[in-house]
Amino acid sequence: MTDGYLPRIVDGQLAALLADFPAVLLVGPRATGKTTTGTRHATTILRLDDPNEAVVANSVPDAILRGLREPVLIDEWHLAPAILGAVKRAVDTERGTGRFIVTGSVHARLDEQTWPGTGRLIEVEMHGLTARELLGADLTRPPFIDRVAVDGVDAIATPSDPPDLRGYLELALRGGFPEAVRAPDHHRLDWATSYLSQLFTRDVEGARDPEKLRRYFEVLTLNTAGAVTDKTVFDAAGINKKTADAYDTLLRNLYITSMTPAWYSNRLKRLAQLPKRYVLDPLLVAGALRLTVDGLMRDGNMLGRVLDTFVAAQLRAELAAGTERPRLFHLRDQNGRREVDILVELDVNRVIGIEIKAAGAPRREAAQHLMWLRDELGDRFVGGVVLHTGPRTYPLDDRIVAAPISALWS
Repeated sequence: MTDGYLPRIVDGQLAALLADFPAVLLVGPRATGKTTTGTRHATTILRLDDPNEAVVANSVPDAILRGLREPVLIDEWHLAPAILGAVKRAVDTERGTGRFIVTGSVHARLDEQTWPGTGRLIEVEMHGLTARELLGADLTRPPFIDRVAVDGVDAIATPSDPPDLRGYLELALRGGFPEAVRAPDHHRLDWATSYLSQLFTRDVEGARDPEKLRRYFEVLTLNTAGAVTDKTVFDAAGINKKTADAYDTLLRNLYITSMTPAWYSNRLKRLAQLPKRYVLDPLLVAGALRLTVDGLMRDGNMLGRVLDTFVAAQLRAELAAGTERPRLFHLRDQNGRREVDILVELDVNRVIGIEIKAAGAPRREAAQHLMWLRDELGDRFVGGVVLHTGPRTYPLDDRIVAAPISALWS
């Protein structure tokens, strides 16, 4: 667009929900563009990060909303929590549609027993910029998972001009934060380390020792895209379980880490139930560990973790945008001999398996775990994809193909 705005995956979802419901809650990490996107769907903006507006909103919330031209964007609601009660009362009094867009960067208060949003606010999670958004791909096209679910893996075409391994790492380390994307390459790590520093020292509630929290986060980054025990993580960070549990809650509430659950099926025996931990944006991994593309090219372990984290971020951002309403899992048996990096559950009867390889031309043996899963699940197995860093899409076995990572957005 001429004003420099990059259309976001959630734009279509926001527009559709506001056409049918009175209020939408847009949540996600700080600095991912929630305010900018929300503004494009609003007529009036109430910025509660302005102390003057926050004081009034907390004191007389009903009065401040009355008479405003709708839709009203209420930005950073948690800085004046009383405003949510006013939204509830306004919606209860006059249902209407497209009245309020509420944004927030902290998840914790959504779990409180006094939360007034239930039944009034439709929650939409906004993620960082994806490659699909950054590269200007067609956002009206169905997401990758929807395309595979409907047409099967044989319909995945070879993308035009796909990146090589270095190109994928450069994309990953650009991150999904708009300000970081706009920053010069040589200052992007500075942006990321500053973001984390401010997060750990100013934005968390209840973290009495920012340095311990920072150390704990660094251990998480070293294990991103890995299924590791809680004890492994908190022992490595030099803290106890109670502190680690508190830090996990803080980081998830700030939308910068998550856990992908292990998949379970009665058809498969002896599956491990350990979740897979992710730092949600590869740039934050780089910021915490001072990683560069050149450094990753010499570190096979972190290279694989960053690629997995990058791919998971692309898929996660599109989960709510498609019609299939998929859920992401991972799969691993108890002895670790078989695992699938990402398992997409479409419904109770269908799954898609995804493996991620740094290789440029993976062979049939790279799909052995997907073949095992297919043989165990039969018709429930929609297809398997070995995503790689090479240029071609080609079959590996029945219902299993190798495809460039860029097939996710091309």
